[in-house]
Amino acid sequence: MTYPLVQEVHKFDVADSFITKLKLSISNGLPNSIPLSSLKTDEHDLVRGIVQMLQGLPNTLFYWDVELQCFHARPGIYASHLSQTSLKRLVNPFLLASSCLKRVEIFIAKVQCVGQRYPTLCAFANSVDSWLKRLRSNAIKEEELLLKPDNGKTTTLLGLINSLSRVCAGAEHLCQIIYEAVPGVFFNSGTTTVTILASEVAVHILNHLFNKLSDVCLVQGCQGNLYQMLLFLFVGTLLPYLQGLDSWLYDGILNDPFEEMFFYGNSSVTIDQPSFWETSYLLRSKPRSSVSQGGSAFSGTTCPQFLATMSKAIMSAGKSLQLVHHARDQSFVTSCTSKTGITCNRQDNKSKSARIMGILTLAEVFLISLVGLSNDRDHIFENLIKYPIDNQSLEMDNEEGNSKAWLIFLSDAIEGRNKNRSFGSGLDSFYACNPAVTVCGEMLEKNKSSWEELNISGSFYLPPLNDDILRKAVFGETHLDELGGIEGTDYRFGFRLGEVERLRLEEDKRALESLCSFPTILPSFPETKPLSDILPFQKDSTLSSRVLKFIQSMKLKESIDPAIIIQECLSVYIKRQVDHVGKSILHKLMGEWRLMDELFLLRSIYLLGSGDLLQQFLVVIFNRLDKGDSWDDDFELNTILQDSIRNSADRTLLSAPDSLTISVLKENATAETMKESTQPNFGNHNLGIDTLDKLCFSYKVSWPLDLIANVEALKKYNQVMGFLLKVKRAKFLLDKTRKWRWKDRDCTPQNYKKHLLIEQKLLHFVDSFHQYVMDRVYHSAWTELCSGMELAGSLDEVIDVHETYLSSIQRQCFVASDKLWALVASRVKTVLGLALDFYNVKQTLRTGGTSPAIKARCETEINRIAKQFDDCVAFLLRILSFKLNVSHFPHLADLVTRINYNYFYMSDSGNLLTVPRYESIVNLGKPPASRPNPN
Repeated sequence: MTYPLVQEVHKFDVADSFITKLKLSISNGLPNSIPLSSLKTDEHDLVRGIVQMLQGLPNTLFYWDVELQCFHARPGIYASHLSQTSLKRLVNPFLLASSCLKRVEIFIAKVQCVGQRYPTLCAFANSVDSWLKRLRSNAIKEEELLLKPDNGKTTTLLGLINSLSRVCAGAEHLCQIIYEAVPGVFFNSGTTTVTILASEVAVHILNHLFNKLSDVCLVQGCQGNLYQMLLFLFVGTLLPYLQGLDSWLYDGILNDPFEEMFFYGNSSVTIDQPSFWETSYLLRSKPRSSVSQGGSAFSGTTCPQFLATMSKAIMSAGKSLQLVHHARDQSFVTSCTSKTGITCNRQDNKSKSARIMGILTLAEVFLISLVGLSNDRDHIFENLIKYPIDNQSLEMDNEEGNSKAWLIFLSDAIEGRNKNRSFGSGLDSFYACNPAVTVCGEMLEKNKSSWEELNISGSFYLPPLNDDILRKAVFGETHLDELGGIEGTDYRFGFRLGEVERLRLEEDKRALESLCSFPTILPSFPETKPLSDILPFQKDSTLSSRVLKFIQSMKLKESIDPAIIIQECLSVYIKRQVDHVGKSILHKLMGEWRLMDELFLLRSIYLLGSGDLLQQFLVVIFNRLDKGDSWDDDFELNTILQDSIRNSADRTLLSAPDSLTISVLKENATAETMKESTQPNFGNHNLGIDTLDKLCFSYKVSWPLDLIANVEALKKYNQVMGFLLKVKRAKFLLDKTRKWRWKDRDCTPQNYKKHLLIEQKLLHFVDSFHQYVMDRVYHSAWTELCSGMELAGSLDEVIDVHETYLSSIQRQCFVASDKLWALVASRVKTVLGLALDFYNVKQTLRTGGTSPAIKARCETEINRIAKQFDDCVAFLLRILSFKLNVSHFPHLADLVTRINYNYFYMSDSGNLLTVPRYESIVNLGKPPASRPNPN
């Protein structure tokens, strides 16, 4: 159950019998008879009972009510020199404070039962326990004074109130913080039925302490002790979370067995899969649940609010480290020569450790920076970066009298790890595998004569073992007689070692001594001494306990906003490591993994950038479409594609010819067939401009570059390529009609000028559009991509730059999923389709269109093409030249300039000129009609 926090239950009880009530009604609250002498007490006993109660100990005067979870005074007790009202007013504050401290004690005991599943909750309880002991230590001191008969001082209730006022206030605040910081479901359930997620508990506690600290730091004066308590609790509670972040940021390992971090690993995705970057580690979503005491529901991402802005960068850094480590484990080595000329700055792969001073953990630099900021008012990030690992600068600063607290902590933190002190025959100051040796170093140095007995080498050769009984049990008496009565078949019998075996045994003995010297030694220490003090120089060990003790006892000059603490003591170090990992992964991408070469290859394939890589393939396919031959067999298409690659001068771009394949999408083409059948067919050509949309080019991107050029990216590349193939095909067909015109220039057909004008319009549009594509899509977009890659600082930013590049070329090729681009694309495809229709008409007239009916039909088709082309151009110029569109997409202005043909369709001021209509084109070349004779 949830217990009320404050004054309602902490009351001094007075006997409520009928006689007592009757006396009080007559005497108006004043006693009119002599109380029981057994209930009489003096002030000395009251003071002693109160200090014991503050320590959580019931006594003869005060008892603990288990049901109401509070302390009460024994009924009827009184002091001869105090009225009941005065006694209540003096004792009730101590009852309240003692009840709060006892509840805190009960909370700590409950956490010890379930806290193993909640590391942050356990750390919070440990910090609360430390502060509880600090508060109760004041009561212990008062009791010690009472026990000294010759101290010359008499402690009174009023004096106790003055001396323990901060204890009472701290007890109430501590109890309130517990009930607000810990989810209410923890108090409302038993020790075995707590089912709340560890990530929710961690975030709820950390966020509450952070927000409470933010509120208190703005209040001056009496809130100083509360601020110091909150700071202590926040720092102590944050340490397990920082240890998890340290393992992730510096080692690439998600060490989170209790699932407290704001993200989690997806075990179904392996590191060598293209979806690794997007789906291997996911943000942990917070279910809507009543976790606060008041039952308020909240949802979102389970990330502490002071880390929310860095959450994506933190996830990216750990995944990047995993990629680098996996590549190193797989001996992933390729040539570092870039064909694009775009590389990152070369760096030594044997760079120094990314940790501060090479050894300090994230939790340790946080603690040292906090001491520097809160006690010495120093922003020590730059100082920690500049200090060398040999610790000489630290010693010089301390010798020069600059013994600031953070310098002392830093020096002590690295002394045991980084500076070995030699003891006699090689006893070093730090034994990671046996920290007891480290603790007992001085004792061992003074008692070298005992080393022989303590070292394992003295017991390496086991004493002789007579195994006669065992052999008799196994082989029996008869078999032993056949062996000749052999006895003592143990080591003494003669199973001696050869020279090689003896030397190997000696090596094993020395290795064992170096790994586990003095394995049976145990240091002596008091029961209440923290374990971290017994394991010095370990990762996040003594420094944390020593800094927390320092925070408890230091005198704060002013309250510091926790946002500043996080920024100066944590965020800068996380950002430094994120930047370091980002540079490392970029160094790999641009150098060893050759990202830009791979993107250059994708550009050559999908943007048709290579001079002749796909030229032969496209010519064959275009001719087959022209003739109406079969073209959609996957095997035959891939055979043609491989022949085109082998015969290309750019074949060296591909590491293997079969890395690029092609397939035909087997979808229902009914809608497309219906659309194409609406137009009249001429000759053998009966496939529309969208026919090649069925083609899908697949390129196998190498790992880990497939994290960037993934399946979705290749789909976008295919969309752009599909549009470029339309332009390529229209240009191919118009070039053929132009070649026919030159071949047949001696034979001028009827309406030659009209046909020539339409042909030139189509040629100009397609050529201009093709040039626009080459300039904007192939060259300009690539230049922007290269510039963006040079500015990228992490793999996430590299992926964003590539996505921006894909979006850019999609917009410039009008295949982006937007209404504007859909409108433009429909008209552009219409014009390209008109080029195909014009080719069909010219092919029909050239191959057999001699009958008047066919000629008439062809002329009608020419008129339709001319009219539809003029309408499309007018529409495109109106849309593309619209000021809003041009201002948002400057490349549209370039396209308008190209297709406007020296302001043929639109004036410089943006006014659409009169577009020649097809009626005038029909009459082009005919003599004007004769005027009627006026006579």
